[in-house]
Amino acid sequence: MAQSLELLLIQFLMPDNDARRQAEEQIKRLAKDPQVVPALVQHLRTAKTPNVRQLAAVLLRKKITGHWAKLPPQVKQLVKQSLIESITMEHSPPVRKASANVVSVVAKYAVQAGEWPDLLPFLFQCSQSAQEDHREVALILFSSLTETVGNAFRPYFADLQALLLKCLQDETSTRVRVAALKAVGSFLEFTHDGDEVVKFREFIPSILNVSRQCLASGEEDVAIIAFEIFDELIESPAPLLGESVKSIVQFSLEVCSSQNLESNTRHQAIQIISWLAKYKSNTLKKHKLVISILQVLCPLLAESTDGDEDDDLAPDRAAAEVIDTMALTLPKHVFPPVFEFSSLSSQNANPKFREASVTALGVISEGCLDLMKNKLEPILHVVLGALRDPEQMVRGAASFALGQFAEHLQPEIVSHYESVLPCILNALEDTSDEVKEKSYYALAAFCEDMGEEILPFLDPLMGKLLAALQNSSRNLQETCMSAIGSVASAAEQAFVPYAERVLELMKNFMVLTNDVDLCSRARATELVGIVAMSVGRARMEPILPPFIEAAISGFGLEFSELREYTHGFFSNVAEILDDGFAQYLPHVVPLAFSSCNLDDGSAVDIDESDDDNVNGFGGVSSDDEARDEPRVRNISVRTGVLDEKAAATQALGLFAQHTKSSYAPYLEESLKIVIRHSGYFHEDVRLQAIIALKHIS
Repeated sequence: MAQSLELLLIQFLMPDNDARRQAEEQIKRLAKDPQVVPALVQHLRTAKTPNVRQLAAVLLRKKITGHWAKLPPQVKQLVKQSLIESITMEHSPPVRKASANVVSVVAKYAVQAGEWPDLLPFLFQCSQSAQEDHREVALILFSSLTETVGNAFRPYFADLQALLLKCLQDETSTRVRVAALKAVGSFLEFTHDGDEVVKFREFIPSILNVSRQCLASGEEDVAIIAFEIFDELIESPAPLLGESVKSIVQFSLEVCSSQNLESNTRHQAIQIISWLAKYKSNTLKKHKLVISILQVLCPLLAESTDGDEDDDLAPDRAAAEVIDTMALTLPKHVFPPVFEFSSLSSQNANPKFREASVTALGVISEGCLDLMKNKLEPILHVVLGALRDPEQMVRGAASFALGQFAEHLQPEIVSHYESVLPCILNALEDTSDEVKEKSYYALAAFCEDMGEEILPFLDPLMGKLLAALQNSSRNLQETCMSAIGSVASAAEQAFVPYAERVLELMKNFMVLTNDVDLCSRARATELVGIVAMSVGRARMEPILPPFIEAAISGFGLEFSELREYTHGFFSNVAEILDDGFAQYLPHVVPLAFSSCNLDDGSAVDIDESDDDNVNGFGGVSSDDEARDEPRVRNISVRTGVLDEKAAATQALGLFAQHTKSSYAPYLEESLKIVIRHSGYFHEDVRLQAIIALKHIS
């Protein structure tokens, strides 16, 4: 087999696709025989070219799992001996690393079975060798072996930590320092004992040194390992950081503010600040780091981002998320420096800084709400000034901030309606659709809690909203409907003069069937329910049938958000019609049952990727026994279905409450559903089920 296998390995590395394909098929066939193991070992040690030796090692790693148990002791010994020779005597770094990967796989079986007692002593010896190559490959092996035989290291843990620290400080080799950094990351992931983890605190200065060297030499992917290590330390319950938190924060701030680095690298640095804000906020406070963090993060809000860049990695967005987190955990320490930044930046000649000044205020409004309520006058001076800025981006950010204020600074914000509402009304006519959309959002949030204070503005407001509803893009129309809903809720009976026109327009939306229009249809259905609540039974009852018919027909369109909003619409109609809603029960209750019984759509995302492809060699190894365990990367739940279930569960309770004895035929099934949902995994569904129970039971 050995001779034919060598020819096939050479053939596989040829540029000719047909030759490669033929070689792959032949190798697959030969690889089913356990004799492939000694044949590959021979080529790993004796093939003339490094790429053939590397390919032999990759194949060996793939096949040895399935064949190891069938090999006689002498072949097992040959494999182990040859791998050690390859690691210590091979000149090609890729071949050495490929051999190290094979050692990891073999060790999984051999070390646990007591068949390789000299492996760990060999690695300790290798890691202290005068030869750089030996030290590096030993550390690479320590990294990979942690995953497979980590428990075998337990008796040597103190020695290993001392060794890793020494290698992190290796004075002659960058490669050894980098390999040591990777090994520290692997060991920390494996270590769960508090006392063992605490010992890593003394590694932090050396980790920072190696990471800075990697950044200076362009090895950002290696430097990121430092952030992964810090992440583990921060999330650990052990008090790990101590004084070193200052140097970690300083390093993270250096990295996240450096525009020469990749977005992902900078994002990792910002995430460390975010984790500290979430898990160690008292540490930031104790070491007086809050102001220095905000002095770097606030200006990041003004950083221009490339349009092609992944939004999730954009520094301005990531910085906003961290400032938000810090405002929630350390409001008293965050508000003064952010307000100072906003006041100064609002006068900056650079529009990006003027935009950042109001973005920062919007971002902290949830966490710093009590402090901001006491400073609303000067805060609104900054934001309303920005709403008149010549630059669109600044006006858009000001609209966003006002919407945040309306959401979080209630009820105090409403008392400023005389200065705020005219500015929002003006912004509704902005030349930019983006500013208009954010202004409708601000208006919707602002009006929701206004009550009768809205009355003097009702006519100009509704004039603009009705005009926009007929002449805008779909996105704007949806936001506009949301704003009209808030106005109707605030105005109540005063909304009657506008109700007929709004309802007439909604009829047009409630018959849309194209996929792109279904969000608008959902918003329109919701709005009809809100208007019905405002104007009352007497005016709505005679004109309701076509709206109910349109709402029921929407269930055939397979759009979860539309079904969710339609259940809300039926709930509102049941509330205003009371017993008059009984006639609709046979049509709407089965729809609610159907939504309540939907499959959640939990999905598991499996990662079956393999890092060992050499020249596209991944396909050769596809027999079942050679595959590693797939990893679960992500578990997802269809949140739209959860919202729909919550709305349908709420509807059942309201139908029962308002139609009383007419609901009797549906009580038994409803009771089963709400009892089941009262133990549901998602709190929104549980809450609605518990509220519904008192009306149904």
